[in-house]
Amino acid sequence: MTAPRDLSIGVDVGGTNTDAVVIDAAGTVLAHTKQATTEDVTGGIRAGIANVLAVLEEDRSRVSRVMLGTTHATNAIVARRNLDRVATIRLGAPAATEYPPLLGWPRDLADLVLAGSAMLGGGHMVDGTPITPLDRDGILRFLDGLQDVDAVAVTGIFSPSTPEQELEVADLVREHLGPDARVFLSHDIGPTGLLERENATVLNAALYSVARSVTEALVTVVAEEGLDATTFFAQNDGTLMSLDYAAQYPVLTIGSGPANSIRGAAYLSGADNAIVIDVGGTTSDLGVVVNGFPRESTLPREIGGVRTNFRMPDVLSLGVGGGTTVDPGSGAVGPGSVGYRISAEALLFGGATPTLTDAAALAGASVAGRTLPRQRPATETALRAGLERAHTLLEEAVERLSLGRADLPLVVVGGGGFLVPDDLPGAGPVVRPDHGDVANAVGAAISLAGGRADQLAPLEDREATIAQVSEAALAKAIQAGADPLEVVVVDVLETPVSYSDRPTVKVSVKAAGPLARLGERAEAR
Repeated sequence: MTAPRDLSIGVDVGGTNTDAVVIDAAGTVLAHTKQATTEDVTGGIRAGIANVLAVLEEDRSRVSRVMLGTTHATNAIVARRNLDRVATIRLGAPAATEYPPLLGWPRDLADLVLAGSAMLGGGHMVDGTPITPLDRDGILRFLDGLQDVDAVAVTGIFSPSTPEQELEVADLVREHLGPDARVFLSHDIGPTGLLERENATVLNAALYSVARSVTEALVTVVAEEGLDATTFFAQNDGTLMSLDYAAQYPVLTIGSGPANSIRGAAYLSGADNAIVIDVGGTTSDLGVVVNGFPRESTLPREIGGVRTNFRMPDVLSLGVGGGTTVDPGSGAVGPGSVGYRISAEALLFGGATPTLTDAAALAGASVAGRTLPRQRPATETALRAGLERAHTLLEEAVERLSLGRADLPLVVVGGGGFLVPDDLPGAGPVVRPDHGDVANAVGAAISLAGGRADQLAPLEDREATIAQVSEAALAKAIQAGADPLEVVVVDVLETPVSYSDRPTVKVSVKAAGPLARLGERAEAR
């Protein structure tokens, strides 16, 4: 009798730990593992998958999907490592020439990434009226002068609602540089907001080789383990995307770690609306789950010093983690952390560095079945002060995120969850779900495939626009790996646009659905 193909592996790579879980079709966690993140992040992925497969033994043949949440893209930007050279074309002259491309980027990052830029005629008004005709001759002259370029990023004014010029430029680039030229269009990457959307598009283009190496590494690891499994990447809105989609839009993986934790916490606790605290080794990430999905931030976010406007979870990060150092004299908390070196450097494990883990152990928390050795009175006083300060920081953060709602449950997950007290003032009931220490990997394993679409439209056309944008979002979700028969619209947001001559709304639609069954998405592998 053939074994059912009903198991999924979720892997999440964090700054301190790499977690992996196996979940069956009923949502039961069958195996889980946590190990220190390696400098070679791919090594941590390999170890995590190998460890949970060792628990499964003969049942490994039941694995049909592997989902990954990774910090590869973020690390590449922050470390300025392995980024591609990008030429950027902005369509909008003469209306959008006052601020050059990559304005506000750290100089070292801009010098590393930018292979050339041009601000040329084109772009549209908010109602779709062309600002100027597309400057085709200028585009060709710019392309003729390019050297040492890996990709081209194209950004047009109001292209999310009128993308035709960007699509035409993509055709020109491929005709001129060859059919395999890599072209990235801003209307595929972000919503309105020219400079932030341009930044996100250039970052996405710069990350292509990084993403390709990670997707190839994941495929290699899965093949080495003999798994016949479809592979997916977690994206920053708490949904999944296929490997090919992730390789094309790697910038969407930034922020997937907090999104995984929020989704995993909601799933493990059964709370569709809650505040989530994920306490890791270096930070505590706090977010809000609304109807089962992470609440998204409405503010621009900085990644590696670059201001962007792509969707990110509304997450508040604090320098409060298990490895956060405590000053042995004053009891001050952080900003340093021993991170993945905690098992060698914390007092609890025989090291010499006071940490919040030591403070929690001193207060009676159960940490790895260990008891803190007796310390000097001054050190113990400092540890108590440090833990009190950490509790105050957590209390203030919960108050900021709750928006005055004290009834929302507080779901505590992560390996450092013992730092959160059971009676945090201002919070609702504290919930500590089983397997909460690997909630991020659980979130990756149980997520749906998703897609987003945005468009500006006159107010009188809103109903037709909602239908049109919904179809686009559904198509993107299917492209990301959702089952075409089960994908649905899960969120519609209408935002008035204040700078239009006529009443205008921005329509944003999110679609999501369960992953297509094995064999229905062969192109995702």
